Amino acid sequence: MLNAMRRPSLLLASRFAQTSRISPPPSSRRAQTRSSSTSSPSAADDHDFGRYSVILPEEPYVFGTAHIAPLQVPDHIPRPPYVANVGKEGYDEGQFNGDPWEGDGLIALGAEEEDQLRSAAKLATEVLEYAGSLVKPGITTSRIDAVVHQYITAHHAYPSPLLYSSFPKSICTSVNNIIVHGIPDDRPLELEDLVNIDITVYKAGYHGDTSATFPVSPHLDRQGHALTGTTSLALQAGISACGPGRPFTAIGRAIHAAVAAQSKETGMDMCINTQFTGHGIGRVFHRPPWIMHHLNDEPGIMRPGHCFTIEPAIIQGRNPRGWVFPDGWSASTCSWLPSTSNPALRNNSCVNGELRPRRPSGAYGSHHRTRRRCPYKTR
Repeated sequence: MLNAMRRPSLLLASRFAQTSRISPPPSSRRAQTRSSSTSSPSAADDHDFGRYSVILPEEPYVFGTAHIAPLQVPDHIPRPPYVANVGKEGYDEGQFNGDPWEGDGLIALGAEEEDQLRSAAKLATEVLEYAGSLVKPGITTSRIDAVVHQYITAHHAYPSPLLYSSFPKSICTSVNNIIVHGIPDDRPLELEDLVNIDITVYKAGYHGDTSATFPVSPHLDRQGHALTGTTSLALQAGISACGPGRPFTAIGRAIHAAVAAQSKETGMDMCINTQFTGHGIGRVFHRPPWIMHHLNDEPGIMRPGHCFTIEPAIIQGRNPRGWVFPDGWSASTCSWLPSTSNPALRNNSCVNGELRPRRPSGAYGSHHRTRRRCPYKTR
């Protein structure tokens, strides 16, 4: 789910946008309104990103997350090493975010190790389904975080994102133009929103991780349908490329082909974010193999026992890059601000040799990473 991360105020973009008027954000987090018009059909087509609110950094800027109080976890629930070892002699959070890995990470298939991993992944899938049922107009992502936190701890598991490299919440909620690692907050969800909910749980020594993008309203505009449909197809294409003896590069090739075909079919440019990757998972939250979702020449062959995540982030337009908000986590689209990127990680996966990433029946769930593009520039 998280690894090298980032974070998000807001704006209403009309379908046909050529000029914009941006008002100062109100005191509550995230909100600006954009009104625009166009004088020609071609200009409209070039800027027709749909109607939705754009998430922007809160002003005045608050750097970091120290001002956000984390929810409490009952003492009897085991913590992952990056939480349990804080303050102990020799603990170094700078080393792999306090969650060091070693060896090849292969899971012993047919043994207790696989069973434990499946158990954690199954719980993550159940939590994601429950979280998705909470999505409705007017609810805040902070409220979803609090309810899901209770659900996870009630099942004797720890919410893996909580306090991972100082992340202050139990889930990630990435709305509209936020690519990954959105911090739940007090902004009410709106009818036009798409919200990605990213769940990772730590149970009996193993992490299970999954995410999906949920529309707040079933009545999505054409662009929203194109994005969500393309992301689902891209994910399945990546999964289909998996198998013992296959190169990891096949995943990126398959996803690239799926997105290119959908861009042509829908008549809407879409691209794959190149800054955030999938990753190995198991006893450790993030570890090799790192899974690239775009065309690449990274070495590596899939082997039985590999467990890794596939999580393509699909973005409107042709610019795949993102930038990180002052909170240090929320990563937004819009290349008009620089990105402070280290590859950030998210998860959903297959045990190589047997693919099990589909929701709801699969053990690992599915990553749906659909992202709106900011429809304006300020510089």
